Amino acid sequence: MKKVVTFGEIMMRLSPPLNYRLTQASSLEITYGGGDANVAASLVRLGMPAAHAGCFPDNELGQAAAQSFQRLGVDMSHCVFKGERLGLYFLEVGASLRASRIVYDRYNSAFANLQPEWFNWDEILKDASCLHWTGITPAISATAAQATADAIQAARRLGITVSADVNYRRNLWQYGQRAQDVMPPLVAGCDMVVCTEGDAEDLFGIKAEAGAENSFVSMSEQLIQRFPQIKRIIATRRNTQSASHERIRGIAYIDGTFHETEDFDINPVVDRIGGGDSFISGFIYGSQKYATVAEALTFATAASALKHTIHGDINLVTAAEVEHIMAGNTSGRLLR
Repeated sequence: MKKVVTFGEIMMRLSPPLNYRLTQASSLEITYGGGDANVAASLVRLGMPAAHAGCFPDNELGQAAAQSFQRLGVDMSHCVFKGERLGLYFLEVGASLRASRIVYDRYNSAFANLQPEWFNWDEILKDASCLHWTGITPAISATAAQATADAIQAARRLGITVSADVNYRRNLWQYGQRAQDVMPPLVAGCDMVVCTEGDAEDLFGIKAEAGAENSFVSMSEQLIQRFPQIKRIIATRRNTQSASHERIRGIAYIDGTFHETEDFDINPVVDRIGGGDSFISGFIYGSQKYATVAEALTFATAASALKHTIHGDINLVTAAEVEHIMAGNTSGRLLR
């Protein structure tokens, strides 16, 4: 099985214990994560080889971040160690009526200051079946955006599938270029995208037609017309009951057909960070394992649902555990 390659920033996550607020905390728990790298780690857990390319500060914090993914089995040999800062984010986990909150401290990180020429994409993508990136990466800096473009161009030249989670984060675009100008040329090189109606409108000015029976289908048809390289569009529908209770379902538009899973009910939610990354990794894996879109989409959604029960950014589940949930075993009874 060929590897999947991801590209993006890995940050240190700092969280108060339990459901404490940051203003209450006298200690913070350290974990590491990043939207792109989370996909790689989750794929390895499912049984698919994966490699990650990124940039870390050349110090103990950078080594710790890279090693946290290396221990999980992700190939980190293509990462660069230059610069001085590791990006941070602080997560305050909510409960019931109180939403979780994130505070970012990632300005001037080593990844933001990377140079595109540091990455030999022909070598990095050797023996790869897929390149995956997210819209967070080109939002960080102009050089990160250029490196993303270089990776996509190399993948296209080598005949490698390109996957993207467009993941529009308005507040990240601070370096003088608009997402609406940077993202379209990048998305034009993709075969599969994760994109909601909101993302499509914010980034590409695409709106579902007035009176459309299915807004996702209407958006998807227009997105494919704009970017003919795209063959698959997937997303999740999230029905948030509270900070501790979610219902999710998977949706997809592929080959002119709309697909939708049943709802997965998650109560209580342990940690929703990385749920979308788990959905993507589940769909990439499921698309190779299963014969139908319906099975792949159900696997992806079940994987995402399970992630909500696991602390940290990464979905530490096996394919067998996901299939157990797919089979309807959702009672959480003790397994011996």
